[in-house]
Amino acid sequence: MDRKRLVALAFLTVAAFAGPVAAQQRTYFVYVASEAADKIALVRFGPDGTVVDHEIPTGMMPTDIDGPHGLAVSPDKAYYYVSIAHGQPNGSIWKYSTKDDKLVGRVTLGMFPATLDIAPDGDFLFVVNFNLHGDMVPSTVSVVTPEDMTEIARITTCTMPHGSRLSADGSRHYSVCMMDEQLVEIDTATLKVSRHFILTKGREAGMNGPPMRMPHADHATASASGHGTEAPPAGDVSCSPTWAQPSRTTGPGARPSVFVACNGSSEIVEVSVRDWSLVRRIPAGAGVYNLAMTRDGKLIATNRRDQSVSVFDAESGQELARVRTKRKVVHGVAVSPDDRYAFISVEGIAAEPGTVEVLDLKSLTMVGSVDVGAQAGGIDVVRMVDR
Repeated sequence: MDRKRLVALAFLTVAAFAGPVAAQQRTYFVYVASEAADKIALVRFGPDGTVVDHEIPTGMMPTDIDGPHGLAVSPDKAYYYVSIAHGQPNGSIWKYSTKDDKLVGRVTLGMFPATLDIAPDGDFLFVVNFNLHGDMVPSTVSVVTPEDMTEIARITTCTMPHGSRLSADGSRHYSVCMMDEQLVEIDTATLKVSRHFILTKGREAGMNGPPMRMPHADHATASASGHGTEAPPAGDVSCSPTWAQPSRTTGPGARPSVFVACNGSSEIVEVSVRDWSLVRRIPAGAGVYNLAMTRDGKLIATNRRDQSVSVFDAESGQELARVRTKRKVVHGVAVSPDDRYAFISVEGIAAEPGTVEVLDLKSLTMVGSVDVGAQAGGIDVVRMVDR
């Protein structure tokens, strides 16, 4: 990285905490799940600052942590869904009303349900069963009908699937295998695995059909135990993927891609959807973890082993800014419907609370922060209201 680039990044890092909340005319409401606190918070960000509007307790095991992990709001904004990671032994998905935060349904799935996403038409919910505490064997993606909360399919993919995301048109579902070094594509019409892509540096290859079972090296087990917080040993070329994010840009010149966060190698791998081939590897922050995209082509990445969030231009691969966060162990990101702000969840460490931090995608500075329950993770925007 050249000197000018380093100076620019340093300036943006300092500027992140240099001023008050920027004046703006909308108020945004964001749900965030705190895994170590068994709480969901509704965060309000607007002209009056960033505050916790209220909290909702979740889970039903009084003597243990239930572990709310992933969170997604329905397309019609009437409901939100939370994955409850811990169970006896299986976890579950809980459905809440956004009107009054009342629980209206739930369904038991596999072991450690984690990231989830909802089809654009709202008809299906896709949940990865991460199986963090189970044997090192292939796990599954559950498909749920949100209306009646029924699991209609459990699709075997690979070991420790994570990062459940659907293409903009809902025709394909993407997830990654943290222990099997692969990106997996599911055809949502047939509910079967259509293709997989090997992500290990120097061995990249796209193939049809279900993923292959890969040998699990020592580094992989260490990475799983820290869920992406531990750096791989020197010389390791593994990806250790944690997220798959399809591009959102459309039009004649658009390049449909899937961006994969390689937590181990601290890179973002771009895979062409058309050719199912490697496009490039983009250097990223330490332990890049979760990804999100705006419709105008900004790619936002949380850096789990660094105390920062990065913003990239997806077309050029250039890192536009790397902005420092208030606390460590940066987790999730959700973009507002108007593409103006990115809401970042940060877990914190030890006895620290989690935080929700607000990144202005125009100024590329942090403009808000509020403490929430410990180990803040799954996050999504429920609505924005004009002043």
